[in-house]
Amino acid sequence: MQFIIPINQYKTPLWSIHCSTNKPVTLTSETQKLKQKMKTVCVTGGSGFIASWVVKFLLQKGYTVKASVRNPGDPKKVEHLLALDGAKERLHLFKANLLEEGSFDAEITGCDGVFHMASPFFHNVADPQAELIDPAVNGTLNVLRSCAKSPSVKRVVLTSSIAAVAFNGKPRTADTVIDESWWSLPDLCRQNRMWYVLSKTLAEEEAWKFAKEKGIDLVTINPFMVIGPLLQPTLNTSATYILNYISGMFFTPKNTQSTCYEDVRI
Repeated sequence: MQFIIPINQYKTPLWSIHCSTNKPVTLTSETQKLKQKMKTVCVTGGSGFIASWVVKFLLQKGYTVKASVRNPGDPKKVEHLLALDGAKERLHLFKANLLEEGSFDAEITGCDGVFHMASPFFHNVADPQAELIDPAVNGTLNVLRSCAKSPSVKRVVLTSSIAAVAFNGKPRTADTVIDESWWSLPDLCRQNRMWYVLSKTLAEEEAWKFAKEKGIDLVTINPFMVIGPLLQPTLNTSATYILNYISGMFFTPKNTQSTCYEDVRI
């Protein structure tokens, strides 16, 4: 089932989805903590804004984390991760290419769960297919193929976006609830040149198809614009929006009905 999100509320904290369960918890907190220390998860795109926070929270909860980064030798991409509490003992960075099939095989093998978060997020593109759509769609499928090869993986959490569900021409009010029946329309995205929206829509659609074919336990997260304190030293796309308001480049949201922000820490 697709993750259900009301239009103006992020129902479940992104960072806690890995510990959701339908069974009653009977372990003591200390026993649970010890069990979690033995678990290993993979986070793709680990140097990104949301992913860095996910890595931080996972380390805090005792997990061993394997995080993919495009360039492990770039201090701007990895120093903030290596400085996290628990990183020295339980964080392992590796290089992977979203467009290279099998690039995640070795690192995902043996993991209990995978957070797929690596996907480009920007709007000014010269070649939408190469810069946004291929990395989003093919990258997601390559990661899922690696997951399908590893019997240890119990759940995959995909960071999708409200972009994948909200752009379909349906009227929206403050009481509207966007649920699993909602999907953005690819033709509408192409018509309006909403290339990022298209990339997230196609990527999630393909993810669900593949997960159902392979029997993968998949959960998708569909947040609005995510903001909050930066762990990385550079501005990401959503933080740039806030800077534009502060600098006066933006005076009011272009569409006050659909502009919503989520706190990355919640």
